[in-house]
Amino acid sequence: MTTISCFHCNEPVLTGNRFITRIDNVDQMMCCPGCQAVSQAIVDAGLLSYYKYRTEPGNRQTALVPDSLNHFSAYDLPEVQQDFVQGRDGREEVTLSIDGITCAACAWLIEHKLQKLEGIERIQVNSTTQRAFIRWKPGLVKLSDILSAIGSIGYSAAPFQLDDQEVVSKRNSRRFLLRLGLAGFATMQVMMFALALYAGYFTDLETEYRDYFRWVSMIFAAPVVFYSAQPFYFSAIRAILGGKLNMDVSVSIAICGAYIASCVATINGTGEVYFESVSMFTFFLLLGRYFEQNARQKASVSSSNLHKLVPLTASLVTENGIEEIPAKKLQVGNIILVSPGDVIAADGKIISGISGINESMLTGEQLPVSKAPGAEVFAGTINLEQPIKVEVTAIGQDQLVAEIIRLQEMASNAKPAIALTADKLARYFSATILTIAAITYVVWRQISPEDAFWVTLSVLVATCPCALALATPTAVTCATGLFTRLGIISRHGAVFEKLPRIKTVVFDKTGTLTCGNFSFGDIRLFDNIDKARALNLASALEQGSLHPIARLFARMPTSLEVQGQHHVVGLGVEGTIDGKHYRIGSAEYLNIAKDDMQSGQWVYLGDDTGLLAAFEIQDKLRDDARDTIKALKAKNIELQIASGDTSAHLQHVASTLGIDKVSGGLKPKGKLELVESLRRPDTLVAMFGDGINDAPVLAGADLSVAMGSGSAIAKNSADLILLGDHLHRFVEAMNIACKTNRIIRQNLAWALGYNLLILPLAVTGHVVPYIAAIGMSASSLIVVGNSLRLLRLKP
Repeated sequence: MTTISCFHCNEPVLTGNRFITRIDNVDQMMCCPGCQAVSQAIVDAGLLSYYKYRTEPGNRQTALVPDSLNHFSAYDLPEVQQDFVQGRDGREEVTLSIDGITCAACAWLIEHKLQKLEGIERIQVNSTTQRAFIRWKPGLVKLSDILSAIGSIGYSAAPFQLDDQEVVSKRNSRRFLLRLGLAGFATMQVMMFALALYAGYFTDLETEYRDYFRWVSMIFAAPVVFYSAQPFYFSAIRAILGGKLNMDVSVSIAICGAYIASCVATINGTGEVYFESVSMFTFFLLLGRYFEQNARQKASVSSSNLHKLVPLTASLVTENGIEEIPAKKLQVGNIILVSPGDVIAADGKIISGISGINESMLTGEQLPVSKAPGAEVFAGTINLEQPIKVEVTAIGQDQLVAEIIRLQEMASNAKPAIALTADKLARYFSATILTIAAITYVVWRQISPEDAFWVTLSVLVATCPCALALATPTAVTCATGLFTRLGIISRHGAVFEKLPRIKTVVFDKTGTLTCGNFSFGDIRLFDNIDKARALNLASALEQGSLHPIARLFARMPTSLEVQGQHHVVGLGVEGTIDGKHYRIGSAEYLNIAKDDMQSGQWVYLGDDTGLLAAFEIQDKLRDDARDTIKALKAKNIELQIASGDTSAHLQHVASTLGIDKVSGGLKPKGKLELVESLRRPDTLVAMFGDGINDAPVLAGADLSVAMGSGSAIAKNSADLILLGDHLHRFVEAMNIACKTNRIIRQNLAWALGYNLLILPLAVTGHVVPYIAAIGMSASSLIVVGNSLRLLRLKP
């Protein structure tokens, strides 16, 4: 039987032809009312080009709750807007963070939808950063209207605030790019004149032409030396003040020494010049560091949206009723009302009402936790079932979310530092070269004083650690580019050193090994009821519930009406249909034995006479989970699961994948303690996580991996981010890292071998000046070329 896919989101259509949108005069089937509503909104707005040019399917819209659009009105409050809306020339501007953008067509769709709103003057959507800049006339359109319009086509938007760290990072990146561009431009110009000068060693070059080329080269090289190379100088100064030597010390001496000596030679008209060498190795060094810096910046873009975990407004209970106020104005002791579907604005305890709370942002588990009066609730969690009143007990930095962030930072600070081999070699190499250069100068002062400076400079230029400095960053940059093609982001170069040394991998379950979306498994029928009738009854009973499992039933079509519907928090729902009383929920709620259904997660349907049906609820394993586990086992890697889940489903997942070691019911601190207990001097531990609860353990692991669907803080703590949510990419990343390490060792061997060969020749004065410059440049180019071989690898 052929499965029909939803035209909007590409998910399987299990509802027949109930939901249809007419697109380009063709009836297209949708999987749910949400996708139908969004696709119809696109049609009504005349934006059919979205479906022509999109490169990825849209997001499934089953979670779209039209009533939730009313909450956007809170963003119109002046005291709320003051943190993110800027007024300028009678207009207002805002930057929005938009979830759900998958390609450039999504950006086009949002822009064209908002352009139809009266009062919108400018809209720019960046599909890479998933942000939008909007400028509008405040008298004609409201911010809530803009957010509602974006929500109506299936995207979730919220105001974005740039944190101080990202502002500084962007400013530094622009400055670094300017240094790089200037060095590249100067290098091209100086190399043209250098070719003429090199040719002069083989043919007679008139003195006036030679001097002309030297003066022009000096002018072009000046901004490279005095501006582009500044990061090396500052790094060298900091190292010296700290009582250490790094490669930037010898780089700085070589750059300044070669330039000054070349200037003296140009002015006096005697000696050799090295302007092309100065410009070229400055450019190559800057290029490698820029790519490395840019990769880190891209990986941390999502970490700036942590404020979205906690809502901007809260419903304060006062003597005069309910008042909507900014959440930051809440005080300890205030009473707030939290309606079903709302996010709790502050830590507190329930004083009235019983409901289920989705604490997935804390525990990583989607199943709600039943909460009664006296129970604690936390900011950022979601009330699902019934209205509750909460007394605020903690605000600001005293809340649990802040505590978890602090725990993450502590784990990050305690993380062991593993220095790259190149850094270790560079310290000794730089000290050795500087010592040899000093000895060379002293000896040549005795032998031939007029040649002492030039021979010493030849030593510094010929043995400049440019190739050594490029050995690691160029290979890492190429490997990072290969990672990008695979949908993997690495936050720093140490990833390539650590990946081949991983001996233990610990997985979170929900959202990592599993997809985090519930679906039906086996359906068992009793008492002569058919499957259609059972699903019809279940769907009718579950209508209106926000419980994740209930939503699985509720999206099924039903024509039945329920009377006297009653939710029993944490157990199930009951009601009367066609004069007959029905219940749906847990085995405990229906007072039945699970028998052979003990291994899975089941929901039961029954009436007053007994059990009617049992529905197996599955959190589907990721398609490549089995292959990934098999591949890791083939590498003799120990595998474990650490989860906050305590249900039988955890053991079922472990047994299905063949993972023997399982730890359930763990809090964030417990996961961190488990990972720390597994760490040994010769054993590196990798942790897979998804969700804010995994942030501390991700930061504490030797190597951390976050799924692309994970929360912002999890990504901020992770060394690797799998953007496509493909587990098997981790195995491919390990293979690439092994090849990268081989390339790095080859680069280091060449750089050291070249220097060991050229050093004796330079010290004894047998290296002709232009050979010293060409040799240094060739050494660097060989290293870069060897690193570029990584880009030819086919994942």
